[in-house]
Amino acid sequence: MKLLYANDTKGAYPPSWYAATAPQLAPFPALDRDIRADVAIVGGGYTGLSAALHAAEAGLSVVLLEAQRVGFGASGRNGGQLGSGQRPYQDDLEKWLGPEDAAKLWHLGEDAKSLVTSLIAKHDIEAELKPGVAWVGCSASDAKHLHDYADLLQSRYGYTQMERLDATASNALCPSPAYDGGILDHGAAHLHPLKFALGLARAARDAGAQIFETSEVLYLTPGQPATLKTATGTVTADHVLLAGNGYMTPLHREPARRVMPINNFIAVTEPLGDEALRVLTRDVAIADSKFVVNYFRLTPDKRLLFGGGESYGYRFPEDIAAKVRKPMTEIFPHLKDIRIDYAWGGTLGITMKRAPFFARLAPNILTASGYSGHGLGTATHAGQLMALAVQGQAAGFDTMSRMPAPAFPGGPAMRAPLLVLAMSWFALRDRLGV
Repeated sequence: MKLLYANDTKGAYPPSWYAATAPQLAPFPALDRDIRADVAIVGGGYTGLSAALHAAEAGLSVVLLEAQRVGFGASGRNGGQLGSGQRPYQDDLEKWLGPEDAAKLWHLGEDAKSLVTSLIAKHDIEAELKPGVAWVGCSASDAKHLHDYADLLQSRYGYTQMERLDATASNALCPSPAYDGGILDHGAAHLHPLKFALGLARAARDAGAQIFETSEVLYLTPGQPATLKTATGTVTADHVLLAGNGYMTPLHREPARRVMPINNFIAVTEPLGDEALRVLTRDVAIADSKFVVNYFRLTPDKRLLFGGGESYGYRFPEDIAAKVRKPMTEIFPHLKDIRIDYAWGGTLGITMKRAPFFARLAPNILTASGYSGHGLGTATHAGQLMALAVQGQAAGFDTMSRMPAPAFPGGPAMRAPLLVLAMSWFALRDRLGV
């Protein structure tokens, strides 16, 4: 069983609120011939589409192969939060890599945010971009840690966009008994992720990239040039960029060792009307301090879009709405009887240290994946950095590749059972408030 087809209809977007509210994009054809290109890209999410756009704009001939539809995977079904910096905390990066590389990575993370906003403006993408993401603590100690982190970002990196929220201010923003304070990042943002992905696809197509959908890559043959084979065609290319994230691992051994696919779930309620003010009083997004993060925001028509819960097998649960309703009503008990109109799952890639995996698998084969829930900006930036790297401008890609992404213990066969044990422990800590 392949994750690509385990839970979804081939060639169709999942029945999400995003798919229901995004403008349709006519399907791209399947690859049905042998073709030659400067750059071949596997995966039509943010990474692949950004790489295709930037490489095509640089004058390279580009072929992108997507097994399903562009924006089909995590890029079209995520929480829509565009966070600051990198997924790991800056003080962790300082410990791992030293202050110089940590500073470079901070600035690359800020470049990622700027890239997303500039692409939306340049290509007139109606992605509903709005400023503001709050991190809220599930305990007083969690809230203090967030305040201390805001102080670190201000003192060491000059980042002044964090508003510190005490318990009263946090409750005024998000009237839930679950939270005890936090920080509101005015430099972060939220958007409609599928509209953004489809906008990138249009821009890449208009720049000259050839995009093929329902064209799963079955084999990668390294070499100079390298070859990608689908069921009905081949692409021979000077450079190959692997951009499939959680779906990528079967094609090459190294991503399979270091990036693990997991499933996450989102539900969208009926419109809340005036009750929306009992969820959020401002048009910002929220992420909390639990190890398995709850994240949410309001849609333009005042529905609650709530993400919560993970699973580590291939199959989604039969009742996704029930799985998400449990954490949602822990945060908002008054919504226990609210109707859920949409519920869906998605597959993302995580790494052991939650740092993305950037690597040269061969002189002409690059990969970027394992964004660990921080992919909206980082994945889009990864595509640009890979497009620059194939042109010989690899400084940014090489810096990102210095973040540690060790192999999971036990390899692909044992990583899921071991992760389930670890996550059960962290779930217990969340319940106990440790």
